[in-house]
Amino acid sequence: MRTAKYLLFLLLAVVPMAASGRCNKKADAPRTAVGLKYNADGKFKILQLTDTHFIAGDPRSERALQNINAVLDAEKPDFVIHTGDIIFGEPAAESARAALQPLVDRGIPFAVVLGNHDSDFSLSRGEIYDLVRSIPGNVNTPADTAALYGYSNDIITLSGANGPDHVLYLFDSGNRDVLAGIKTYSYIHADQIDWYRRASACFTEKNGGKPVPSLAFFHIPFPEYGIAIHGDSKKGRAIVGNYGEEPCPPKFNSGLYLAMRECGDVFATVTGHDHDNDFVMLWQGFLMIYGRFSGCDTVYNDLKPSGARVFEFTEGDDGFRTWIRLSDGRTEQDLYLFPSMKTLSDAR
Repeated sequence: MRTAKYLLFLLLAVVPMAASGRCNKKADAPRTAVGLKYNADGKFKILQLTDTHFIAGDPRSERALQNINAVLDAEKPDFVIHTGDIIFGEPAAESARAALQPLVDRGIPFAVVLGNHDSDFSLSRGEIYDLVRSIPGNVNTPADTAALYGYSNDIITLSGANGPDHVLYLFDSGNRDVLAGIKTYSYIHADQIDWYRRASACFTEKNGGKPVPSLAFFHIPFPEYGIAIHGDSKKGRAIVGNYGEEPCPPKFNSGLYLAMRECGDVFATVTGHDHDNDFVMLWQGFLMIYGRFSGCDTVYNDLKPSGARVFEFTEGDDGFRTWIRLSDGRTEQDLYLFPSMKTLSDAR
């Protein structure tokens, strides 16, 4: 089993953090879902599934299952992150189990961030999260709903001989909200941002005052995805990959992007939600990345064939390689990405 070989589970207490954003080593230790370790060759590969929109018993989902199996067999990842909309109908429990069964069959450990549709059916958001957590290989932690909005908020570290050299933040971007009478997709809430700031401060302090290069995974892109495409500074952005539809972020900006820039650690966000996008965008020296639609025909999708995005990390390297693996065996967008990039022409 890969779980025993690659994972070091960190039994850290879930405790309140000081409101100042500074790290108190005893009181502010961030809750860590799992500590990943590099392989003997100094590499570690993470595959992102997204928007599988699985419906158990629906033949269209059987084709999605074939796609998922194909990309897993081609890449043989060390770890999988599913960025939400795992299911898209009843029976909800059976659909979630079936969509994730290929990971169980291969012994691949995994984590999820829930999408907006995952709680649209017979299971509440908490119930679907608990069900996913019960599936063998899942490393998500119990939700601390009393202190933090949502369910799938987690921190994963990737460590080499000298400790963590990457941190992966997982955020629950919610379902839908009504704020000031306005209906909107949900967003990363203030308490989640505060949780991230304090965890970031702890990792930075433990790293000698230098931010640890980090990525953030969530389902619904934040408003800066659209701002970068259409805003006044759009001349300063670059895109590689498929831009097939307008980003669909929430109508309210909760400030997550600003928090990441102020903390100085997260240099790339990774989302799903918009099925016809799989691009990498560089804007203001920051990377906004879409996964590749991983489902089939239970929902709209013009990017065919289905596939998955892959991330390969190398011990001691602040950056990573990423590419799209298609279910027909081909690859696209083989890029090297790193903090403070000036242009995507450096990614080749």
